[in-house]
Amino acid sequence: MIYHLLKPLIRLALRIFCPGLILPDAKTIAIKGPLLICANHPNSFLDAIIVAATFKEPIHFLARGDAFNKPWHASLLKLLHMFPIYRLSEGKENLGLNETAFENSRKVLRKNGIVLIFIEGICLNKNELQPFKKGAARIAFSSWKEGIPMNVLPMGLAYDSFRNFGKKCAIHTGAPLRQKDLLLYEEDALNYNHFNKQLFAAIEPLIIQPSIKIAFPAWLQSAASLGTLIHLAIYRLASGFVAQKTKGTVFYDSVLFGVLFFGYGIFLCWVAWVIWMITHHRILAICWPLLLPLLAYAAVLKKINERGQNG
Repeated sequence: MIYHLLKPLIRLALRIFCPGLILPDAKTIAIKGPLLICANHPNSFLDAIIVAATFKEPIHFLARGDAFNKPWHASLLKLLHMFPIYRLSEGKENLGLNETAFENSRKVLRKNGIVLIFIEGICLNKNELQPFKKGAARIAFSSWKEGIPMNVLPMGLAYDSFRNFGKKCAIHTGAPLRQKDLLLYEEDALNYNHFNKQLFAAIEPLIIQPSIKIAFPAWLQSAASLGTLIHLAIYRLASGFVAQKTKGTVFYDSVLFGVLFFGYGIFLCWVAWVIWMITHHRILAICWPLLLPLLAYAAVLKKINERGQNG
């Protein structure tokens, strides 16, 4: 329920946070399961947010296990279709819990759903592909052994920046791979090696750093200046807080998006309340909060345009 309620709002928010999006074709965006998406992982939870907002069908994710340490975190992430998966660095005692994540993935695939796994098993804020773990292969092979007619979709994600607000992101997908392409041997070790080699070869050329130019008409200049003036204080407050809390981690972009997504809604409600208390004018109280996101969008376009001119 929460997933479906938030999805259209997140799509709108991404238009401001990440206006330079290069997306797959309409046929890929509308693809149905059972499907295992294998992608690289350059920008923590923001990767999952963008993919989920892009595809029409619900996406279920495998996310790093330490994000589920607090009970309320775990409850919220599960409502957003996320399953915890653990690495050795998160405690050897937790590795046994990964079978639950794999079983949850198979449950989704049995119902012709879509599962996304970041096949590198690590996020480094880099557009370069890292060595693969075995989690994706384990899900694929165990699903095929059950007779689930699942395909594997290679995906590459790349960003122009991991710190700038108003960014460009490119999502490219390859041709779906089938069981006969990836399950060739009797020995598990040979199959794991073959699976990862095939996926590496498929994903690497899909990681293309976006270089598109975003048009900024001259008539938007005044709106952009006004949008910058209105939003500068709240943005600096949010970005400074997030930078401090995520220092030394790869979570800056994704946490900033989350803080702005939820905080901006509160900000708009506060603006509407203030206007109503001052003017008692219903139309003004409604229209100004609707206008502010448009001014913010213009400000972001200006910022991207200036950044592009400066190289």
